[in-house]
Amino acid sequence: MSQQYLRQISLVVANAAGQGLELGALRVVFEVRRGDTQTPNTCTVRVYNVSPNTSNALRYRGASEFTQLVLKVAYQDQPLAQIFYGSIKQVRQGREDQKNSYIAITAADGDSVYNFVPLSFTLAAGNTPQNAVTNLIGVAAAAAATYGSPTGGPGGQPLTQGYMPTLNPNRSIRGKVFYGDWKDEMRSLADTQDCTWSIQDGKLQFVLKTGYIPAPPVLITPSTGLIGVPEQTQNGLSLRVLLNPNIKIGQTIKLDSTDINELQYGLDTQSVANNLNLQQGATAKSADGTYYVMRAEHFGDTRATAWYTDLICLSVNATVTPPSSVAQAAIADADAIPRY
Repeated sequence: MSQQYLRQISLVVANAAGQGLELGALRVVFEVRRGDTQTPNTCTVRVYNVSPNTSNALRYRGASEFTQLVLKVAYQDQPLAQIFYGSIKQVRQGREDQKNSYIAITAADGDSVYNFVPLSFTLAAGNTPQNAVTNLIGVAAAAAATYGSPTGGPGGQPLTQGYMPTLNPNRSIRGKVFYGDWKDEMRSLADTQDCTWSIQDGKLQFVLKTGYIPAPPVLITPSTGLIGVPEQTQNGLSLRVLLNPNIKIGQTIKLDSTDINELQYGLDTQSVANNLNLQQGATAKSADGTYYVMRAEHFGDTRATAWYTDLICLSVNATVTPPSSVAQAAIADADAIPRY
């Protein structure tokens, strides 16, 4: 990445017809929370001192209401890169003091599909896991138009297929029934493939529990934005960098630094088992600095100093990368990629 200064930002809110407002020229304070869990990613934005007409348009509830939010950032002459895309769930009006008013927007990525889509269909004998994924995405995409906005209006966030490893190609010898909540059936399907699932910018993403998305790792050094010293925690390696839109959930970073503040383990007898689990999982250090991005939280203020990305990462042994769940089953050493 080139030098990280001269910030750029684009904040667009749009309705079902794609007609939108660009709010990036105003003061924008945002917080984006992303993770590899099935819980939807969220974004909270405050836009300061908008005109009364814009405020009324943003809070309008009707056929032309704004339902989608896209947030992009960059530095100097770089192209803008997306850090959030989702459905608007709430728009609030408020005032910070006598001089500064704001509009607060809360949005979620895949929230409508996660919470509101029911399933009731069957697949014939001979189906594969990929058939199931295709049908689950189709049902969710069809329902998005209905459950897209808080008022039940049209124009919901569409769902498409994102990264997915090669799933088990074996065909089922009998039919498969899908009945219940969409998220429950998706969780069950992901477990059968030894994968985690999440929705990232409107795309359904599967990642092997012992793997990661094959992509060039993002280099993390003090010269590319590392701030302070990474910390070992019970949840994984915690570090802060200057806001970096190239860091994606499920992919890897390359930490070019041996300075890590290590976690102190408990000394009592009750902590022995927990210490062993931590040493083999969350607090394990990568020999070559390769870490899997489990959580990324972007936050910034266009009129203040805040402009950071906070990461929680897990150690990865990048010497072996099973390309699929089929190949993973053939690997005898379960610790070849000790991500969990």
